[in-house]
Amino acid sequence: MSEGRIAGVIGLGSMGMGAARSLVAAGIETWGTDVRAESVEDFVANGGKGAANPAELASKVDALLVLVVNAAQTESVLFGETGAVKHMKKGAVVVASSTVPAAYARELEGRLAEHGLLMVDGPVSGGAAKAATGEMTVMGSGTPEAFEAADFLLKAIAMKVYQLGDQAGPGSTVKTINQLLAGVHIAAAAEAMALGIRAGVAPTDLFEVISNSAGASWMFNNRVPHILDGDYAPLSAVNIFVKDLGIVLETGKELTFPLPLSAAAHQQFLGAAAAGLGKEDDSAVIKVFQKLAGIDLPEAKDE
Repeated sequence: MSEGRIAGVIGLGSMGMGAARSLVAAGIETWGTDVRAESVEDFVANGGKGAANPAELASKVDALLVLVVNAAQTESVLFGETGAVKHMKKGAVVVASSTVPAAYARELEGRLAEHGLLMVDGPVSGGAAKAATGEMTVMGSGTPEAFEAADFLLKAIAMKVYQLGDQAGPGSTVKTINQLLAGVHIAAAAEAMALGIRAGVAPTDLFEVISNSAGASWMFNNRVPHILDGDYAPLSAVNIFVKDLGIVLETGKELTFPLPLSAAAHQQFLGAAAAGLGKEDDSAVIKVFQKLAGIDLPEAKDE
């Protein structure tokens, strides 16, 4: 039951904003905060309540969704100078949804427990579009008590909530594997499109055929239209996959497990970041081939 329960969201980026608005749409009083004041103002204009920092909203909420970029930012918003943890009510739950190493998720669960707080290790997938409609997938793990406390929040933001274990760690592990596949598929899609363009195939024709053939993937079908439109506005940036594939490779190192495809894809994203493309959409990884081979990519369409 969500009646009378209050949610908070730290991180009002493309996915965090969608999740926060989904909570509001579900009739849940929701507080939001972000380092960008304009994002908080936008959320307030759409029915939410705004806070200047995590500490300001922490005492008000029963469940807190953390959707920031990485472990360092998670650490800052929870335990930093204006962090939320020391102000939260005992028994409240933190849904930690950033992509982080599983070892960090396990450590975080223990530290939150010391403050009387529950935790769902709950990375998400689905992108900005699914976040906006409350249809994300949550790859969750944690105690039954944590899931019960977070239930009203999870039902508002997700179509599928997987419970993968009774402690933190498995959720982040599955997210790491998801990001392995996502990153490799984006890099492969870019390589395939670049090869086709170099060979003289019209990129629109290439996309039409492959998207209806066995070589397609969800990422191919989703990201190649960005390339065709010449639109590299960042829904998910190159730098995200530099970070996430880095986590994948670190996990492989810890487990003494070879990951040659992940390593190759990571180098491709790293090359794009080195070329100054880190803040562009992850599909901009194709521009590495533009620089190396001089291929002509579709240009942005005039408004």
